[in-house]
Amino acid sequence: MKNFYLCLIIFILCLTSCSRANTPAEESNLVNWSGAYPMAILETGEYPLWFLLTEDGPVNIETIEDAEFNNALIPWPYALHICFLREIAGGAEMAVNREGFIKVAVNRTEQSLALYRFSGGDYWKQFTVGGFIYFGTNPVALLYLDKRFLDTDIEPPVKRTWSYNMNSNVPYPVEISAFAAFPAEEGWDIDTLRLADDGFYYYRAAKRSGSSPVVRMFRAVSLNQIEYSISEEISVETFFNSAPRRAEFSHQSLPPLPEGFVYTGIARAGANLFASWEEQEDFSIGAAGFVVIKN
Repeated sequence: MKNFYLCLIIFILCLTSCSRANTPAEESNLVNWSGAYPMAILETGEYPLWFLLTEDGPVNIETIEDAEFNNALIPWPYALHICFLREIAGGAEMAVNREGFIKVAVNRTEQSLALYRFSGGDYWKQFTVGGFIYFGTNPVALLYLDKRFLDTDIEPPVKRTWSYNMNSNVPYPVEISAFAAFPAEEGWDIDTLRLADDGFYYYRAAKRSGSSPVVRMFRAVSLNQIEYSISEEISVETFFNSAPRRAEFSHQSLPPLPEGFVYTGIARAGANLFASWEEQEDFSIGAAGFVVIKN
């Protein structure tokens, strides 16, 4: 058995007895949790901690080989995977496609991490994550409807931008006023959102239904209506040359992956490294998850 342990915290909201009610003394020992609570406490040691993403949240697996042939390969817009990973003070946060947000934060020591899940539930399962930025001080993920590989009657999301905080494990919608000119009710979708190194926000608005599809690309200094006058419409070449794109990552400390698996992001969290990984084949993703190792 490997010399590491994963301390799962089970939060009991209500204790019942099959024979009698709780006494006042027993009730005084109950824990009333307020705000977001961690789904697990991770204690790193000699061996990596591997996690596989599932519809019910991340699941600990013993080795990366346990993830092989676990999930069918499906087009990436519909697959569970970590699509954006950011290092933050004391941890890391990320958007999970078709799921919500995940955050890891230093717990008691630099070796101990609290793992938080913020699930968007059935609403998020309908849409693809097309961006992850900071809007003011809030992390914000963009949802859009991807119909390239799927024929569906689902309409573009009306609630297209979402955030989370430590007050709850449920993400909440936020309004970005720059997108108000492209209402979902009229068939508009915002399918890309990036903050580039040049300080501009880049986003793409599309109306793909009907006989005359329209795609428009913009950049703006701010997404807040109070702070900006007009978003500048730009060419396709300018958009793709300026807006940052994803790339594969490598690090000498990361354990090797099976053939067909790649690392897609890395961040430091306390005295640990946190890295996202996924199984890829052409435009499809199979198993996906993350690993935490002592740095």
